[in-house]
Amino acid sequence: MEAVRVLHDILIVWGWIAKMTTKFTYLFLIILSFAAFASAQDRQVMAQAERITGDKFPITLQTSRGATIYAAEEPTEAMLKAIDKGLTDLFAVARKNNYSKKLNYSDYTIYIARPDRMKDGTGKYSPDIAVGAAQYAGTEYDKGGYIYAAGMVVSQGKMAFVIANHTSDHARVSDLVRYEGEHLVLYHNDRRRYESSKDHSKGGGHPILQ
Repeated sequence: MEAVRVLHDILIVWGWIAKMTTKFTYLFLIILSFAAFASAQDRQVMAQAERITGDKFPITLQTSRGATIYAAEEPTEAMLKAIDKGLTDLFAVARKNNYSKKLNYSDYTIYIARPDRMKDGTGKYSPDIAVGAAQYAGTEYDKGGYIYAAGMVVSQGKMAFVIANHTSDHARVSDLVRYEGEHLVLYHNDRRRYESSKDHSKGGGHPILQ
């Protein structure tokens, strides 16, 4: 009888292990599915950034405060610090406007593209990206089917935008990061205000948040 009880206890333990293994298997598959979905989304955002800029972004790193960077060429430490400062300024003015969502450095992904021009029409240092004119066609910004953009949102959901690489005037980088980030903060905190300010072809500009 003792042997029967021991065998019974062993079977109970094995049954419990089998149930837990099944649960862990399901949990693992769910986690794996979410990871695969997130990875697919990241690839879509990367493809969109490549389409907009015509660049590839083989360099992946983080700023000291945790923002994700994809770069066409190695950014300088000054560039990375300027990005963090821009986000810091963005978060401060967002809180001043009583916005609280998406105010972590790790929420943001910045693509650093090669500039398509280094100076603007006045000769001022202005690394910018050539993008399709779209809604700006026929405006003063239209350069023949394209415009020069200082920055551009790539994905609202993934909190991603693209700016051009700078080798100087890093204060401009901080401003650009804050300005592109304003669109993303508004998208996640104040959709009405986002819709009214997302399209500069109809007027308005940055800073949006005061």
